[in-house]
Amino acid sequence: MKNVLLFFSLVSGISSAVSQGVLKESLKLQSRIMDMEVEYSIYFPEGYDTSNRRYPVLYLLHGYTDDETGWTQFGQVKPIADEYVDDPGISPMLIVMPDAGETWYVNTYDNKVRYEDFFVQEFIPFIDESYRTRPTKEFRAVAGLSMGGYGALVYALKHPDMFSASAPLSAAIFTEEEMMEMKQKRWDDVFGEIYGTGLNGRARITDHYRENAPLLWIADNDKDNHDDVKYYIDCGDKDFLIKANMELHALMIDKGVPHEFRVREGDHSWSYWRSALPEVLRFVSAGFHR
Repeated sequence: MKNVLLFFSLVSGISSAVSQGVLKESLKLQSRIMDMEVEYSIYFPEGYDTSNRRYPVLYLLHGYTDDETGWTQFGQVKPIADEYVDDPGISPMLIVMPDAGETWYVNTYDNKVRYEDFFVQEFIPFIDESYRTRPTKEFRAVAGLSMGGYGALVYALKHPDMFSASAPLSAAIFTEEEMMEMKQKRWDDVFGEIYGTGLNGRARITDHYRENAPLLWIADNDKDNHDDVKYYIDCGDKDFLIKANMELHALMIDKGVPHEFRVREGDHSWSYWRSALPEVLRFVSAGFHR
């Protein structure tokens, strides 16, 4: 009897191991647009290597000063995705996590660094060509934390033809007043390369800034430019970014932009973002299931 139990225990262990996804970290792509190697990590759902099936894709963006390993290491994306593999509300999907450095996921004002062009024109096509994806808007979503939450918003707002859903977590967005009143050193250190160093006050609100500021983008554009993407916005009640995220929510209500808005107990931390990830996976899956 003990041998039988041992056999079934071993089989159960093998079955459990087989049901795990596969994570590959820090793969490399030689980018023509960026004129450099760009690294990315990718999570493959269970069954990817044993089938010919094509999968939807979630692009999961990291925060400021982080890289393509942020979500894999601190965000624990693999164990979380593995844990919910049998959840009927979550589709098996590829989760792609590119390194964006401190680019804020957009092109710089002088076009010397063109990360947005790279992501839209080069990276997404590369992923679709290299892996078995379902390469249409209906099966592509974008999410991220902090700077990556900002990127997830900007990409969905500026490229609604490419994404079915956007899930910004603790999005690093700021009101005009916050940007104009920001201390000069912080502006130059964090935003100078993107929008121009030495700018202060109203001079910071340039055309390039307006083109990449989610609050201004929504205010300046008609509802028809927004309502083809589903938005899931989540920010902790103690997060220093909560004010602008609440303003985003109010503006979306005023403009009639469909979205879900969550304020949960928590701050700007990995524990908060890890707790948000399962709901993000469910939210984007709802679009994939259409």
